[in-house]
Amino acid sequence: MKKIYLFAVIVSLIMLILAVQPGSALAQKLKPGPQDLCFFSTVDETDQPYAVYIPKNYDESKKYPLVVFLHGAMSNHRLGLRRAFGQGNIQGTDFIKPGQVPVQNDLEVTRFFPDLKDVDYLVAAPYARGTAGYQGIPEQDVYDMLDDLKSRFSIDEDRVYLTGLSMGGGGTIWLGLTRPDIWAAIAPCCPAPPEGSADLAGNALNLPVHLFIGDKDFLYQTALDWKKKFEGNCALLNYVEYPGIGHNSWEYAYKDGFIFDWFAQFKRDLYPKSVKFSSSWYKYNKAYWVRLDKFTTGVVSSIDAKFVAQNSIDIVTNALDGFTLNLAGHPAFKAGIKLDIKIDGKSFSLKTPDAVSFSKENGSWVNRKYTPGLHSKKSGAEGPMSAVLAGNHVYVYGTGGNPTPEELQKRLDQAAFAANWSANRGMMGRIMVFPRVISDKQIRQSDYETSNLILFGTRETNSIIEKFADKLPVQLNADAHDYCLAYVFPMNDHYILINSGLPWWTPVKPKEGEQNRTMRMAFMNPAIDGLSGFKDFVMFKETPDNIISQGSFDDNWTIPPGESAKMNVSGVVKLK
Repeated sequence: MKKIYLFAVIVSLIMLILAVQPGSALAQKLKPGPQDLCFFSTVDETDQPYAVYIPKNYDESKKYPLVVFLHGAMSNHRLGLRRAFGQGNIQGTDFIKPGQVPVQNDLEVTRFFPDLKDVDYLVAAPYARGTAGYQGIPEQDVYDMLDDLKSRFSIDEDRVYLTGLSMGGGGTIWLGLTRPDIWAAIAPCCPAPPEGSADLAGNALNLPVHLFIGDKDFLYQTALDWKKKFEGNCALLNYVEYPGIGHNSWEYAYKDGFIFDWFAQFKRDLYPKSVKFSSSWYKYNKAYWVRLDKFTTGVVSSIDAKFVAQNSIDIVTNALDGFTLNLAGHPAFKAGIKLDIKIDGKSFSLKTPDAVSFSKENGSWVNRKYTPGLHSKKSGAEGPMSAVLAGNHVYVYGTGGNPTPEELQKRLDQAAFAANWSANRGMMGRIMVFPRVISDKQIRQSDYETSNLILFGTRETNSIIEKFADKLPVQLNADAHDYCLAYVFPMNDHYILINSGLPWWTPVKPKEGEQNRTMRMAFMNPAIDGLSGFKDFVMFKETPDNIISQGSFDDNWTIPPGESAKMNVSGVVKLK
């Protein structure tokens, strides 16, 4: 009996150990092939879907390459996964022929996954909020999806690849160039890059790029421009142009799983000999072994750093005031012996264990690390106003000043309109972002700790603005009804955005020849789209046609003297 009891105890212990071991025989397994997963987004406390392909014989003990696919406008993650494998919407033929009607539309093919080619890759396609581009929240979704994938699967981080079509092709360029050391190679197809991408073309120095386009595509010239930008600026450029093909070149680019064979050639090198990196924002301040520490936000700053010999580096900078070289692990660097560095013609010789920093003092480089001050601009506290929308944010209307029920409803409607990311989207479909709209009486302590706050009203009508009043740089008088004052300001490791008076999305006066602009705006929520047109602050009278002051705060979040003088002349603001 004792032997039987002892045997039972041993078996129970073994079963318990197996049950708690990650990757054990009793651990939960996902089926192979295409399927839907999701991650929890802290942006709006929602589960966000993505589609993933798991190889047929997935082995947890093996590291797998990963292909990330970014879908185009009016598409989704499930269609995106199909596209990556070259699967179109047509049954019985490869491509649409002149006069032929597709057998299946996008809605129909979204309902199921077809049989996909068996490849030894993990493949993932984020939903990324729909037709919202790949900056801000959708961009963060891509990286949140990456984190979720890494928590579930064994991924070779030196073989992570990025591709996408149309809007997703533009997202491929943007994500690839802002954080080039994440990806081993990128492949944009008929890309529509977002504003600001062109300044970053040199960041592809260590990225292989495959660019696809049809010569009848309305984005053909855009692709030619990017071909020219990438030539001489990337590790390898493959360019394919399809004669007679319009905006459907993905049907050819991804045919027969071509993209997997092309990506298979490349692995990421975290320690390249040379690094060229440009950025306008601290949010994107690092590439490979170089980090940008100090520059003027909103202005393109750059560094070109190159090992010319063992422990010898030449550096050329532009509009840059501080940087760090993280050299540990670089094959051309040996710690503890002399390191020769030439920066914009000035030479330094020093010994360093693994990292070395430089900053400018009185216009000259010195071997000293730049440390931002308590109120300096930095990552997470740099603006512009649209940065408030890139993370968790709450719209807060005021209840102060004894408003009538009609006035209170008007305040609520204003905040609700700003929060409706899908307003006026028309055929472009919904943007699946769901921020909260609350009154100043409903705000919670956790909102201060986790969220950016968009505050409507003045200190007289919104108690949260009153709460921060002594710290704010400028305030609009309560009786200035014909004016708009809007600005972003850092607070409690988050942002607040003040909108006093008229809303920032007040329509401009119609002008002759602006029909196209009106049509473009018909597919946008002017509250969301309009914010991207401003820097850190704006003040206007009646409409944005009549700007009184606008621009960026300085490095210490102070309004530049010239702009504060313009505000002061108006007679309707109080400056700190």
